[in-house]
Amino acid sequence: MRHTALSAAALTGAAILVLAGCSAGEGGGSGGDEKVTITYSNFISNGGNEENLQKIVAAFEEENPDITVDVTTLPYGDYGTALQTDLAAGTAADVFDLEYAQYAQFQSSGVLAPLELSDPAVYRPSVLEAYQTDGVNYAAPTSFSTVVLYYNKRLFDEAGLDYPTDDWRWSDVQDAGEALTDTAAGVWGVHQPVSFYEFYKVLAQNGGEFLDDSGTKVAFNSPEGLEAASWLVDKSGTIMPTIEDGQGTPDFDTNLFKDGKLGMMYSGIWVFGALADMADEWDIAVDPWNTDQASALFSNAVGVNADSDKIAAATKWVEFLTSSDVMVQTRLDAGWELPPIADDAELGAYLDKGDPANRQAVFDSLDGVALPPVVEKGQQEMQDIMTEELVEAQAGRKTVEQALTDAESRINAAIG
Repeated sequence: MRHTALSAAALTGAAILVLAGCSAGEGGGSGGDEKVTITYSNFISNGGNEENLQKIVAAFEEENPDITVDVTTLPYGDYGTALQTDLAAGTAADVFDLEYAQYAQFQSSGVLAPLELSDPAVYRPSVLEAYQTDGVNYAAPTSFSTVVLYYNKRLFDEAGLDYPTDDWRWSDVQDAGEALTDTAAGVWGVHQPVSFYEFYKVLAQNGGEFLDDSGTKVAFNSPEGLEAASWLVDKSGTIMPTIEDGQGTPDFDTNLFKDGKLGMMYSGIWVFGALADMADEWDIAVDPWNTDQASALFSNAVGVNADSDKIAAATKWVEFLTSSDVMVQTRLDAGWELPPIADDAELGAYLDKGDPANRQAVFDSLDGVALPPVVEKGQQEMQDIMTEELVEAQAGRKTVEQALTDAESRINAAIG
């Protein structure tokens, strides 16, 4: 997974879609002759959208010849740790990506500069408000997106299977996965990441809750949680590749799918561009569920480092990256998630952008979403612990029951 779901307020703005200058801080790039270079650290372009980001950078630099943007792109799996390390050392970039789940912790710790956005009305209000504290934006959204089920039409045809529909359940995935898997030919039925991000989603799909009402203790060690965790890890080695096969490594599922060796894949819509040259025909459907429809709805954002000495120039870049016409057109043309803009007419054109044919599934996914558990402290620890314990179960070093019990104990200590 690459991103974190929106707040409940942001869901309102996303549902609407279905129905239808500079800061006061010091720094260069404010219209003078002085040339400045700002640094930008990101994960959003990794894995196939690096050139798309460069198009936006080039357009920004042409419009702002006194500002140069020095881009560093890291894989999502490495980014969080690198950012935390840089923030602790005082070496973070002038502008950096963040996820919604990180926002509250980053804002309260003072690492984000307040943003004076010149045209807030261009943004979808609820998405923009997700990054506000006391009415002030400390980050600006770069995109929002959903996770869907990808499927290879050729493999389904060869197995004599009907294509997935938007009302599929876990049992349908299991049945199709068994029919599609041919280990002798190196073909697997399905890939679903074993991670915190998938667990809170499948937990919601099974009617469970990750946190209790207090928000300081977990509630996932329950019958619903046990069934959800088992669904996630028990596919490994039967209808899904194992850790030894490479499962869990960056872009493993996307590459396997592109090579025609994977029947189904759970991933975000940011993968559309990476599949543009895939030989086999493919399409998408709404993420299957068990008792409740719950698709992951994600948002990325970008913030300005409060310690930057180039806040004015950095804010200009933030606004261009998140609201410019060049950004909107680049994202829509590439199928690179959805821009966080208020203009529904522009977003409606997304449906006519070509593969996948069933782009409507992106919007149908919004009928029921899984929001991430967010805590006031220990957010990253909570996420890491959950993934670690699930992988222990996947690898057979623990039972699912023991993994959930250990995760409960460790996470409660981290967030309480």
